[in-house]
Amino acid sequence: MLVTRDEVPDPQALRIECSIDGERLQDSSTSQMVFGIRKLVAELSAIMTLEPGDLVATGTPAGVGTSRNPRRWIRPGERVRVSIERVGVLENPAVAASA
Repeated sequence: MLVTRDEVPDPQALRIECSIDGERLQDSSTSQMVFGIRKLVAELSAIMTLEPGDLVATGTPAGVGTSRNPRRWIRPGERVRVSIERVGVLENPAVAASA
């Protein structure tokens, strides 16, 4: 989803959530990022040209499956929902890998 600056005045103040079938596994804020959005864009644009449509992967908040005890993995048939305040929601079904 594309949002404009007036829709997201402060990218370092957005709530991020991830759930699987309604079970909230991650709940954080962009204010908790190790490196802020402005710094990431500045550093990247110093070494490469960022083009419209480029994506910057920044990592994930605490709560990923490998760090949980017991570990929690996504299983086929489950729905993964990620939401970022003021930006939007992405929801996808998990499917088994094809052989």
